[in-house]
Amino acid sequence: MNVKHVTKNDFDKEISGSSLPVLVDFWAPWCGPCRMLSPVLDELAGEMSGKVKILKVNVDEEPELASKFGVMSIPTVIAFKQGKATNKVVGFRSKEDFKNML
Repeated sequence: MNVKHVTKNDFDKEISGSSLPVLVDFWAPWCGPCRMLSPVLDELAGEMSGKVKILKVNVDEEPELASKFGVMSIPTVIAFKQGKATNKVVGFRSKEDFKNML
């Protein structure tokens, strides 16, 4: 499974409609740590294909979503299970850290 970019128009459907755990990466193209995190999440998506869904939200394009989830710094990654936020980390983390979130 690939990492999917979402907007406010499809965010709720992707989260609440998922039987899988979901990781959402709140990022921006100008953010260095965000760019470092992207290949880590791509790798995780490949390794855990069918077991997790990974979404990306560009905070510059979707400020309402960032605000709704209290994103003050990026990258921020929020884990969702059954449509509810269960865990939140700010800053660059390892692939193992994200596996532990799930």
